Amino acid sequence: MSPARDARKAVARRLVLGVLAVGVAAFALQGGEYGTWDLIRAGVKQRHISRAIDSLRHDVDSLTRLKKRILTDPAMQERIAREEFGMIKGNKEILFRFVEPESAARRSPQP
Repeated sequence: MSPARDARKAVARRLVLGVLAVGVAAFALQGGEYGTWDLIRAGVKQRHISRAIDSLRHDVDSLTRLKKRILTDPAMQERIAREEFGMIKGNKEILFRFVEPESAARRSPQP
């Protein structure tokens, strides 16, 4: 064998080993069931879920405080009774005003 041919074989062998080393490194970073991008996406998803949980905890705390006020605060109970159920306190008089719907008033001729 000539020295030039041996040199080409050595270069080819180094090239193959270099490509193999790059392939092994790439597989170590990206290969397998959970690659680097999978871990990054999982971290982003975890942050989104944590924010959603914090928001829901805040909502639950607000609703718990509201429930407590509704059950224990007489002023709140009276306000709900007036607004939601049309109830009044004591011997107060209720006045009703009946008005024709606006569309019927437009259709009838005005003198």
